[in-house]
Amino acid sequence: MRKEVRVAKWLLALALVLPVFACGSVSAKGKVIPQIYMFGFSASFNDSVVYFTEIQQLDSVWVEAGSGFLQGRENYSYQLRNYLADKLGMPNRTCVVSYAKDRKDAEKKYLKMKRLYVDEGKGMYDVRFVDGKDFKFSVIDMSYEVGDAPTAASGLEH
Repeated sequence: MRKEVRVAKWLLALALVLPVFACGSVSAKGKVIPQIYMFGFSASFNDSVVYFTEIQQLDSVWVEAGSGFLQGRENYSYQLRNYLADKLGMPNRTCVVSYAKDRKDAEKKYLKMKRLYVDEGKGMYDVRFVDGKDFKFSVIDMSYEVGDAPTAASGLEH
């Protein structure tokens, strides 16, 4: 039971901190890198079900020029959240993504989280895996900052 409380606190802290980073990523200058490796994780405070996606390669993604943080992280999390709600009937889940520029680094992160829920949390969680054929992350285009996108007000109507 103590581990469940610790995990719940960790997810709550992550859910509170993620929007702060999301706001910062909108205004930061970005650059495109050839690829990253990403997986998603989902949990809920209402049940013991957790989901893991497969590690996926995404090509031509945007990162912050100085820090290398993935731009649009919240949008990738929302992709998983929407999939779980729409396709699996699991709404209101907390979703996070983890990524690395190197597949080995992504695999280390994946195995660490998987070990936490499968091995150490044995019997506490209903661990489910989302097949890569059923769900794929889509690359988010961050080529313009908020406010730079063409709008009807700027005379670029179609």
